Amino acid sequence: MKKLDIYILKKFLGTFFFSIILIISISVVFDLTEKIDDFLEKEAPLRAIVFDYYQNFIPYFANLFTPLFVFISVIFFTSKMAYNTEIIAILSSGVSFRRMMYPYFLGALVISSFSFFLSGYVIPPANRVRLRFENKYIKNRRETGMKNMHMQIEPGVFIYMGNYYSYNDRGEYFDLEKFDGKELKLKLSSRSIKYDTLTGNWVLRNYTRRELLDDGHQKITVGMKMDTTLDIKPSDFKEERNYYEMMTNDQLNDYIKEQRRRGVGNIEEFLIEKYKRVANPFAAFILTLIGVSLASRKVRGGMGLHIGIGIALSFSYIMFMTLSTTFAVNGDMDPLLAVWLPNLIFLGIGIFLYMRAPK
Repeated sequence: MKKLDIYILKKFLGTFFFSIILIISISVVFDLTEKIDDFLEKEAPLRAIVFDYYQNFIPYFANLFTPLFVFISVIFFTSKMAYNTEIIAILSSGVSFRRMMYPYFLGALVISSFSFFLSGYVIPPANRVRLRFENKYIKNRRETGMKNMHMQIEPGVFIYMGNYYSYNDRGEYFDLEKFDGKELKLKLSSRSIKYDTLTGNWVLRNYTRRELLDDGHQKITVGMKMDTTLDIKPSDFKEERNYYEMMTNDQLNDYIKEQRRRGVGNIEEFLIEKYKRVANPFAAFILTLIGVSLASRKVRGGMGLHIGIGIALSFSYIMFMTLSTTFAVNGDMDPLLAVWLPNLIFLGIGIFLYMRAPK
């Protein structure tokens, strides 16, 4: 690395981390001001506020603001360099515009790697603690159950459950059907089903068991109680708020594979979360390209004009991401396309600005 590379890299990373620390400090102050009444009312312990909530609040929001502040940081210090005619001096010395961008992309690589590691392995366990704190001391909400579930628990074995109440691990209107190819071999129905935490079994009450025999007859068994082992867990029926945010990358991939194996269809939010953990860090490169191409030209409006355009583009990016992911959740768009569409659009903008940048 040359002195110019180190100079630009230090400015990039220094501006970025200073901006993140500043915005997180402001966010913590505003959040504390908003929630202090809840803390006092619910008698939240000081240790839990500091270590369970704010210690896990900081990495979550730092990663959330990363794409925005990569963009703003690049525009801020690059427009300052352009205003001080440093960009002109660099290009006049024989350094090409493309060569000048190397340290920018190196900085983007450092930040995107940091963001990928945070979102995939650090933030999920931190979110688990933070969201449980919020549910207990701020929102006072419990995990909710699910309704009208159809699921394949193993090849040829399907279950249906009318209602599931996660606060006591109990379900209603349970059916299990076992097929041999397309032929129904067994149907087990019960009025209620409950998970036994001690044995790990499911307890069925008021059940009816119909077994279809090869000779065309049925063997029907009726009873009041039955203990059985099923390849399902209570966590499979929990619709906990932002459940996908509590999974590491490996856990998220395993969960998606398991739900697909069971034939569960409503996994769009989990797929969106999976793709966002790659697309958001990659956005650092696109936003860096746009920022350098936009701010490297000295204009009459100066730094303020560059920052204004940069903020407008940043919020446009956020708006595109929100709209596309909403369409994906509702099933109107493929999750992979929905997550990457803003990146593709802004990559086109970045290439256009790069072509018009001073060479």
